[in-house]
Amino acid sequence: MSTTLSRRSILAGGLAGAGAAAAAPMLLSQPARAAAPATPASGSGRVFTLAVIPDTQYLFDGESLHPEPLTETMKHLATIKDLAFVAHLGDVVQNGLAQEIAAAKKPFDILAKKKIPFSVVAGNHDLPNSNTDDQRGPTPFLDTFAQLTSRQRIARDAGGYNSAYTFDGAGTRFLLLALDWRLSAAGIVWARSVLEANAQLPTIITVHDAISADSGTGVLSSHGKLVWDNLIKDHKQVFLSINGHFWPSGRLIQNNVSGQPVELHLANYQQLYYGGAAAVRLYRFDLDRGVVDVSTEVPHIGAGGLNELESEELQLTAETDRFSFALPPALKPHVQREPRPASALVIPGTEAYWRFEGSGSLATGRQIDDASGRGNTLVVAGPSTVPLAFAKDCHPAQPAGSSLEFSGTKDTGAYLLTVDTAPINKAAFESGYTFEAFFKFPEPFTGDSAWSAIISRWISAKAAGRVNGEVEEPAATLSISGGPELQWCVYPTNLDRSVTNWGHELRTSRWWHVAVVNDGRLTTMYVDGCAVVRNPSTVNRGLAGSQSGAPWAVGVYSWAGQLDKTWIGTIGDIRIVSRALAPREFMIG
Repeated sequence: MSTTLSRRSILAGGLAGAGAAAAAPMLLSQPARAAAPATPASGSGRVFTLAVIPDTQYLFDGESLHPEPLTETMKHLATIKDLAFVAHLGDVVQNGLAQEIAAAKKPFDILAKKKIPFSVVAGNHDLPNSNTDDQRGPTPFLDTFAQLTSRQRIARDAGGYNSAYTFDGAGTRFLLLALDWRLSAAGIVWARSVLEANAQLPTIITVHDAISADSGTGVLSSHGKLVWDNLIKDHKQVFLSINGHFWPSGRLIQNNVSGQPVELHLANYQQLYYGGAAAVRLYRFDLDRGVVDVSTEVPHIGAGGLNELESEELQLTAETDRFSFALPPALKPHVQREPRPASALVIPGTEAYWRFEGSGSLATGRQIDDASGRGNTLVVAGPSTVPLAFAKDCHPAQPAGSSLEFSGTKDTGAYLLTVDTAPINKAAFESGYTFEAFFKFPEPFTGDSAWSAIISRWISAKAAGRVNGEVEEPAATLSISGGPELQWCVYPTNLDRSVTNWGHELRTSRWWHVAVVNDGRLTTMYVDGCAVVRNPSTVNRGLAGSQSGAPWAVGVYSWAGQLDKTWIGTIGDIRIVSRALAPREFMIG
């Protein structure tokens, strides 16, 4: 419990995007089943919920024992189908008395009977003497909750107040450390041993005291600094820490020694009506989006009619209680789809399909077969002394389980060209087309990586008979700007100027899929199956340059038909189809 009594002012606004706090209406007290924020959509359903319950101490205070709000919260949590774990942040009761603990235990029995895994940490008010560390010995809290959570935990320290749990979140295994109000040297050694033994698991730390946030922006407390310095900073698998104790709620983001952001959250509502009424913080993980959506609910108040005071609580808004954040790339669960055979991707209208399967390097002159069977063979070209190389890294939804790494320089890197006899060199695509590719930028992305092409036509617009615009540029190119943003810039057969589709700024730490679709009239760019905003409304069809029979190039941008800049990064499967595909037909689908 904190003595700080400041309150957040009412804010209005929309929900922020991943990784940013949101100034959004926060329905702190809301009907539990009717008005709870909807679970975000996820293409494959890889979504799960982590529930966090902060300080409930005022509900269990001496002779004032009111388990009803916590009971309502537990009943509500038991109805959440994708609930993976429940964590209480400590200060379950006010005075650490046996009768308080006994009353507080009963709502937890609801979770135990439903076999829902949960943890409970000791807060200062859960202990008869809060001036002790985790070696304090038996207490009513330890005697009760150590036994109640024993089925779920994988480890427990010698003192009994620090525990470790694993749980399944949409098919991915997570580690959760539930740490005492005051860690001893022995407790830190134990916690470090658990982290090091489970370094491969994305990890969440729950502890009663870590950050305070009088202004909404989190500040490490002295104990929080101890936890950060000894357990979080050096262990890159820890991406989230959640604590109670102080109010109002707050948030802090700090980079660990690997430069990865760690989310530090404070959730506590005991200063609000009815001691917070067992408010619950819900973390809805969407592994496909790589985003966690955070919301706060009070099932007890929502379970009955609202009086005037409760209605006031319903309107509370805080940017620290309803927001979203991105899972750090290094911790984002990576579920690779099983590779699909090339035959499954050679759908009607397929003109070319290139898969970069193999091992080792590819010297100049090495060929890549066209899996469509149409003879559009690629050959390694360019002056680079650094050959292209196969890589096992790939998009998780990519049909082939490998890709091609371009690691030369912008001026001398190797690239690929279709052979002179390739039928696709003469394709005009008058009736429509779809160009698809998987790709990943290098890290860091610099100016040397910008303004190269994933795929382009090895002929300038001028050589293709055009006189308006930047006619020395390729007649067709799927390039990347310095943004980095995708650009599909083409000279159609029906126009004497170029038409350009623009994507949005892309992160450099992940794989992307792009599809450019023309239906014979309009061209639409899709990134990971989602249409971008800057798609032109100009009628455009076909691609200029087919009469010349000029080759197509992979991993290079040409200017005036000459090498200008080679790709730096990784490219996966590429497919070209002579018709407009629907998103459900994309390789990523």
